[in-house]
Amino acid sequence: MKYRLAVSDHRVPHLLCQRPAHIQVYSSQTAFAHLGHPAIPYNWVFPCDRLRLALGSLALCCFLLLTSGTLALAAHGVSLDGKLKYPPNFPRFDYTSAEAKSGGALVLHDIGSFDKMNPFTLKGNAPEGLSSLVFESLAVKSLDEPFAMYGLIAKDIALAEDGLSVTFTLNPEARFSDGSPLTAADVKFSLDTLKGEAAHPFYQSYFHDIALAEVKAVDQVVFRFSRKNRELHLIACELPILSQAFYQSHPFAKGATSDSGASTGGGLIAPLGSGPYTVKEVVPGKVISYQKNPAYWGARQPSRLGMFNFETITYKYYKDQIVAVEAFKAHDFDFMAVNIAKQWVRDLTGGNFTAGRIKKESLAHHNNAGMQGFVMNLRRPLFQDRRVRQALNLAFDFEWTNKSLFFDQYTQSTSYFSNSDLAATGLPTGLELEYLAPWRERLPVEVFSTPPTPVSSKGPGGSRQNLAQAKSLLEAAGYTVKDNQLVNGEGQPFTFEILLVSSSFERVIEPYVKNLQRLGIKATYRTIDPALYTLRLKDFAFDMVVNVYGQSQSPGNEQRDYWHSSVAGRPGSRNLIGLQDPAIDQLVDRIIYASKEEELTAACRALDRVLWYGYYLVPNWYVGSHRVAYWDLFAKPETLPRYYQADQALMTWWMKDTGAKR
Repeated sequence: MKYRLAVSDHRVPHLLCQRPAHIQVYSSQTAFAHLGHPAIPYNWVFPCDRLRLALGSLALCCFLLLTSGTLALAAHGVSLDGKLKYPPNFPRFDYTSAEAKSGGALVLHDIGSFDKMNPFTLKGNAPEGLSSLVFESLAVKSLDEPFAMYGLIAKDIALAEDGLSVTFTLNPEARFSDGSPLTAADVKFSLDTLKGEAAHPFYQSYFHDIALAEVKAVDQVVFRFSRKNRELHLIACELPILSQAFYQSHPFAKGATSDSGASTGGGLIAPLGSGPYTVKEVVPGKVISYQKNPAYWGARQPSRLGMFNFETITYKYYKDQIVAVEAFKAHDFDFMAVNIAKQWVRDLTGGNFTAGRIKKESLAHHNNAGMQGFVMNLRRPLFQDRRVRQALNLAFDFEWTNKSLFFDQYTQSTSYFSNSDLAATGLPTGLELEYLAPWRERLPVEVFSTPPTPVSSKGPGGSRQNLAQAKSLLEAAGYTVKDNQLVNGEGQPFTFEILLVSSSFERVIEPYVKNLQRLGIKATYRTIDPALYTLRLKDFAFDMVVNVYGQSQSPGNEQRDYWHSSVAGRPGSRNLIGLQDPAIDQLVDRIIYASKEEELTAACRALDRVLWYGYYLVPNWYVGSHRVAYWDLFAKPETLPRYYQADQALMTWWMKDTGAKR
């Protein structure tokens, strides 16, 4: 067992040369806060002569043994394996810059609309930026490390040795934007609220294994876990912190709406958070503007230095991405991430690009690409036969689509964990096979006999052969073609609708629909308003949609919300497919409760195979970089993060001329 002592940073190198083996020197102001005692001063525990050092260490050891049962080790950051890139009191993250200047007005965009100011409830749509700019969590992720978080609101994070609890000691400087102190009572309120019925069901699932929060002191709270889980302390770190006082005045379940709207001028009350920005102005459904808080408590925190440099951040809303591109070219806003190949190659061109006034750049990343696909809703009887789903897979021609529509920019998705070591390859062996074996009679034989193989139209006859195989599968499932229409044994036609949120995707769906028509399937597609689209997804009111299942470098609790039976009937869950399979449930649990890296890898690969050969969606594609376009207003750090989204990188940029008028 090792103990951590609070010392001044400049004494650490000296102590490392002298310390007894059972004393681990660590810089922390509240290393013993979990015992209810202040940090032990260096001059008391560690006098310079070796004799008094040894005596002090012995006395300390006896003190710890007498006052503590299951000890927790306090630290400035936590990770899955105990390793951290950044030491205590690190100056800033490497992907930020000391040269960053504060100021300037950043204008961004979003698609659709918004009608509420509470991002944590199911009903309605909250504006972009509210979660990331106004609210904060106990700790923040390092975008350089796949499994690490560093304290923000929590100054010290102490994971118990038995892994069944974590203690957070709060930074005494932490404040909400109105200047009120952020306390342990607010943390407990946040957990209780987000696990409650009024919150979006995602939070109930994500924080499922955090049993309760106990307030130990005004600045200290303990989270108790219902069972051990390698990442629960990291999940606990991600808890958004809400102001108990604010939501007592503005009931959480109502989404912080107001008839008067005096605070924003638009009928919506701005929420109270502890983040770097406050809501400045709202035009309901159209515009939201955030103002940097001049008294932001965390401005000098290492995990915030060099970030959030813009004085104001405004989001303008557009009905669709095609209109948004033209607005960007007219400089209605400053920066956009581009996820449509045609726009990247053909639409984002012209004199401003040639002259360098607008820049296009591909930002490399090492993200797990996850899976994008045409998702089938198993709640519809039409999709409950696996042979039917496989036939719908065979009808999609990726090679033609990539060459003809995407300018060969994309890579075909071959896994639910694409672009990562968690993707299943070859045949299952070892621990992966051990996880799959109990379900051998239930699972498709291909799970054990065939490596996950994407549909390909390469070679002679390519697409025609795929359609011929699809026809045979449909016949085996009881379908026949009558009068050019595919019907079942009762004469009912095979027809369904593909629901879209962007008209730009219609050109992708159209050739797929034509291939389906060759099989006698009548598929239609329709683009609807983003707000209505979101509502339809929440209620599972669709036949087929395009969806992205994003994955982290360390999959965990979010897998329950993707695939588990327990959320299949819960409105707002991300189990859009409607999966209810005990084999998948067990593999999800193995991912969540894996204690070693090899267990996590084996469980992910096993789940990947089962999902792949269930043919629950038609796999799409991914790209290994972020394509961004921006007006030449920005300076940015020399170093990119490794694991990040484009908007996260943007928050480390700054304006070249902070006083320039738009």
